[in-house]
Amino acid sequence: MKQIILGTAGHIDHGKTSLVKAVTGIDTDRLKEEKLRGITIELGFASMDLPSGQHIGIVDVPGHEKFIKNMVAGVTGIDLVTMVIAADEGVMPQTREHMEICTLLGVKYGLVVLTKTDLVDEEWLELVVEDIRDFVRLEPVSAPC
Repeated sequence: MKQIILGTAGHIDHGKTSLVKAVTGIDTDRLKEEKLRGITIELGFASMDLPSGQHIGIVDVPGHEKFIKNMVAGVTGIDLVTMVIAADEGVMPQTREHMEICTLLGVKYGLVVLTKTDLVDEEWLELVVEDIRDFVRLEPVSAPC
């Protein structure tokens, strides 16, 4: 059975690392500076086994624009991406940038996880969900010739 590598992507503070920890029990932010600043700086790694027995390796990437090189290193070679979007902010600049990078690197499969839904009312949530639907319907980014 082929091992699957899943990468996170999305804007800073949308909950990528918290999602990985909730699903795997592993805190991928391991550096002292990451703990102090409350942001991912370096790539983090976790894994889990699905009920089917399939093993999944997870690469948690930084969401801050200053660490985009680390993000690119993390998504290179992933099989699918989890695009994490916070309901209180919606699609943000790094959300778009991360999607473009994943597209340019040939990541063909993914899913969207909407976090922080408990922080917004139903009307706002509906607007954010519609914005996300429009966002994922965008035409793929073409690499320059």
